[in-house]
Amino acid sequence: MTDLYPLLRTQKYSGRGIVLGTTPSGKIAIAYFIMGRSASSRARRFIRNGRELAIKYTADKDPEHAELIIYSPIREIGNSVIVTNGDQTDTVREALRLGGSFESALRTRCFEPDPPHFTARISGIVTVENGVPSFELSVLKAGDDEGKTCVRSFFMYENREGVGHYIHTYMGGAEKLKTFGGEPWEVAIPDGIDDLTNAVWNGLDEDNKVALYTRFTDPATGGYEDRLINKYE
Repeated sequence: MTDLYPLLRTQKYSGRGIVLGTTPSGKIAIAYFIMGRSASSRARRFIRNGRELAIKYTADKDPEHAELIIYSPIREIGNSVIVTNGDQTDTVREALRLGGSFESALRTRCFEPDPPHFTARISGIVTVENGVPSFELSVLKAGDDEGKTCVRSFFMYENREGVGHYIHTYMGGAEKLKTFGGEPWEVAIPDGIDDLTNAVWNGLDEDNKVALYTRFTDPATGGYEDRLINKYE
């Protein structure tokens, strides 16, 4: 198991990242961050939308590929919270509304159409049954350099107090970004939301980080506390 701060410090450009897990005292922990190298990617901020999270674009000129950078990272339905790095948040929510599943929804989606990177779509969901959370993560990535095939990986985790899992879009900071590979990182989750928030925000590369949202939820009541940081207000 790895601590988030030193892990993040080794990653110059992680792109976007999701952390899901449980604190030592049993609260559900969620963290989602975005980074950006271009002006349009940096012209974004997180805003709360009730119990959900949205992205607001702050530049005057409309961005290229707006659908890839403006979306709802967090949405809720029933006893589930969905966290993703794109508009597949809505795909998953609609599938659940119609009786489908996290996996069935993402089988209809693929990586982002942004050659040459073919950015992976990363997604997570927390579902609470009888006061006990369970977690799923997914990565949809290109199976070849031309983006002709899609590889869909799914990971399911039972509740372990003090343990979380972290997945991100990119490995390193090369000109042609390498897609996340392997299994999600197993990471330690602290008991304080400010400890988690500071570990992630301070661990992210100063030049490239854009926004961070964290949430601790009581699985018995659904009540939560959260933190939101925007680098470019």
